[in-house]
Amino acid sequence: MNGLKKERGNIVVVGGSYVGLKSVEFLANAMHESHNIVLIEKNSHFHHLFAFPRFAILSGYEHMAFIPYSNAFHACPPGTSRLVRGLVTSVSPGKVEYTEVLSPSQDKKTLDYDYLVVATGTHMPPITGKKEGIDGMKSSQETVKKAKNVVVVGGGAVGVQTATDIKELFPDKSVTLIHSRDKLMQTFHPQMHELIMARCKELGIEVILNDRVHIPQGGFPTDGRAFSIELTSGRTVPADLAILSTGQAPVTSFLPPALVSPTTGRVLVKPTLQLQDPAYSHVFAVGDVAEHGGPRQARPGFKQAEIVARNVRALEEGKGGELEVYKPDPAAIHLSLGIKRNVIFRNPAGPDEEPKYDMKDDGVEDVGSGRAWGMWAPGVQDYHS
Repeated sequence: MNGLKKERGNIVVVGGSYVGLKSVEFLANAMHESHNIVLIEKNSHFHHLFAFPRFAILSGYEHMAFIPYSNAFHACPPGTSRLVRGLVTSVSPGKVEYTEVLSPSQDKKTLDYDYLVVATGTHMPPITGKKEGIDGMKSSQETVKKAKNVVVVGGGAVGVQTATDIKELFPDKSVTLIHSRDKLMQTFHPQMHELIMARCKELGIEVILNDRVHIPQGGFPTDGRAFSIELTSGRTVPADLAILSTGQAPVTSFLPPALVSPTTGRVLVKPTLQLQDPAYSHVFAVGDVAEHGGPRQARPGFKQAEIVARNVRALEEGKGGELEVYKPDPAAIHLSLGIKRNVIFRNPAGPDEEPKYDMKDDGVEDVGSGRAWGMWAPGVQDYHS
């Protein structure tokens, strides 16, 4: 290059989730001397998803679930990272196409990249802005308050948290938790199931296992009238509110189908977290959207983001044969079992080991949302903006 300085390239992160923002942070600190970091995110605010189940039931904190991106890059070297409000529509080698969310004409834009990280997570109901999100949570709170017979469908973390929160806040309501497997939160050691079952018994929650719900075309009524939920076993469960907590599909529609698992819908990646297709060797996927074989939770996602940053740097330095491999740790979770009760649970590292857990009664109503604001928006004091 005859001593000429190389023009700064772009590293694009698609999705401003927990793992997406961490990806920006690690990449900016690793690559700021040679690259600009561009986050493409459609939402106006960071969605603090951990708090969504609680704030859809308990009033007074819903504004804390939507955190502005105004200081999201505080941990990055100054001037290295920027946010683009856009909806990505396609990714090809070296180029990403997106629609400008704030453009009245919904203009399509393209951006060249040297490296790209997919961190889009899973599908959530569209929320155009903070006001709409707050209004939706307030509406959900009123619906829960009015209900007498609540049925929660899905025994994963969100379903368990929702059922235990409702029953603790409204002990006179009938709450039923239905799960299609023989154990709640079945990806964890069976002792997790036992802990949850004991808590449900303590609260008076009926648990139905190994049975599936027939969801009618158009969904269940939402107007408060009584109805019956039919199960595949032939059993019926009375309800006037059904809450579906059966998980969401990964967000991958902007990728060519060949890059996505036909069975799970997740992005197919190598152990280095690069996409499996050799044409996309400079594209990585992290978090819930990636088929990486590890737990689909925030902390493992942070570890993946850190590995991606190191691998991008290695590729840029011509060390493609020395890329780091992601090795999943045992699954762990901090799970609320009501407003105060919570458990920190970690799966055993080996088949001959026992899980580790710590049951506490030190939970807070806002599920620690103040800490989330301190992490993603330090110094921002206007929680309603």
